[in-house]
Amino acid sequence: MKYIPAALFVIFSTALFAQEEKIVESKITSVTVFLNRAQITREAKTRIEAGKTILRLKGLTSQLDQQSIQVAGKGSFTILGISHQQNYLTPLNMPRSLATVLDSIDLTQRQIALQNSHKEILNREEQMLLANQKIGGTNQNLTATELKAMADFFRTRLSDIITARMKHDQQIKKLNDKLANLQRQHHEENELYSRNTSEILVSVSADVATSADLTVNYIVNNAGWFAVYDLRALNTKTPVQLNYKANVFQSTGEEWKNVRLKLSTANPSLGGLKPELTTWYLNFPRPVERKYRYAPTGAVHRSAERPAEAVSELSEVVVTTAPATTSADYVSTVQTALNTEFDISLPYTVSSSNKPTLVEIRNHELKADYNYASAPKLDSDAFLIARATGWEDFSLLPGEANVFFEGTFVGKSYIDPNSIRDTLNVSLGRDKRIVVKREKLKDFSSRKLIGSSQRETRAFEISVRNTKSEIVKINVEDQVPISQNNQIEVTVSDVGGAKYNKDTGKLVWELTLQPNETKKVAYKYEVKYPKDRIVTGLD
Repeated sequence: MKYIPAALFVIFSTALFAQEEKIVESKITSVTVFLNRAQITREAKTRIEAGKTILRLKGLTSQLDQQSIQVAGKGSFTILGISHQQNYLTPLNMPRSLATVLDSIDLTQRQIALQNSHKEILNREEQMLLANQKIGGTNQNLTATELKAMADFFRTRLSDIITARMKHDQQIKKLNDKLANLQRQHHEENELYSRNTSEILVSVSADVATSADLTVNYIVNNAGWFAVYDLRALNTKTPVQLNYKANVFQSTGEEWKNVRLKLSTANPSLGGLKPELTTWYLNFPRPVERKYRYAPTGAVHRSAERPAEAVSELSEVVVTTAPATTSADYVSTVQTALNTEFDISLPYTVSSSNKPTLVEIRNHELKADYNYASAPKLDSDAFLIARATGWEDFSLLPGEANVFFEGTFVGKSYIDPNSIRDTLNVSLGRDKRIVVKREKLKDFSSRKLIGSSQRETRAFEISVRNTKSEIVKINVEDQVPISQNNQIEVTVSDVGGAKYNKDTGKLVWELTLQPNETKKVAYKYEVKYPKDRIVTGLD
């Protein structure tokens, strides 16, 4: 399939106006979504007559990059050139959801008008009753019974009017609240669909009447995807399940309905050309005459730089399946020369909205070791940590991860492959059955004035008790201070068997506890500084 690039716009722009024209319906069949931007593939089928014809593809997003348009065809015809233009008279097709909101707005407004009409009738009736308070005329005497009956009528009817009016006011308030919510929803969605459309014009030539199949590709902005993960551990005996997902977003105004998606880790916005160094000159500044150029009102200056094209050199196709059937089972991983692509065989619908569509990519199983960790200086609880390996083969991207343990959501984490080394550490939550306590040993802590120096000694003890019925391994972390001034001297006299990092001051004890066993560790250090100075943060 041979593509005609958009560079032929200028060559054929004049010839297009002299040819016959035919409107052709097209639909989006597949989308390759990059981390930033997306490539749309449209297909169209039509019949063309002998001679030269302009095929007009209407109703396209106005956000497409006209320099990225490529057109290929199948049939006994020749593509002479392509062009692109904006159409400000035809808006984008309104989706059903937006049409429903507009219908609801119209219905609610009519209901509010009806309630106000009922209120107006009650107001008129009240005015009529109050205007006819003279009962029976000036010369007519009414009996007490007649006067009481008339007063009862006025009181009852006026009470009914006031009660009915209050009910209408309540109903109007509810309807106004509903209308405000509908109008906010309309504003959010209409912003995406109130844009104009654009059109691609394809100039073709055929010797005889023939059928034509067109494939059109173009790049759009306002689209992309980012990675999200679910990390699940059933217990401390099983591997960690990594669910690799993508949040696909687009606000182009076009509906990607039942299309085939391909997710690529490429980022065309970065450009694919190597930067070239130019000669670096040094000189003294010279006065420069300033010249101003005034652009016409409304003129737009755009860069003619063409976005980098995505290269798809297939070197390896890996298709794996899992025992349980999920949408991730219909994804094949394609490793190209530069990037990774996830080809999804199930059709997806991605609406043009401010909310992303979640797409499952792959389900992976990671080997994991489980142990506990605690930093009692900051938090006295022990945290279960899963140390997973083998993640390097899965082309992970930075992204937020939801963490589940024993079927319960325990919190969020963040996966950044650029900072992870060999092991992916995942915190699975607190375990109250491991009791950690940190205390300052007053008998070994002191403050002494020796000559011109102040000496402060600190000692701490950490106790760890395992109340579980199984053996646990736990890493206990603490620290000693690091001096940033040569007048402050820190001396560590006892690390209590811990691994001590002199550069960071970090202490780590690797403990193994039997069921119901308690272990204690202690450390001690001294800080020396001039007696006339104050050291902050010592305690």
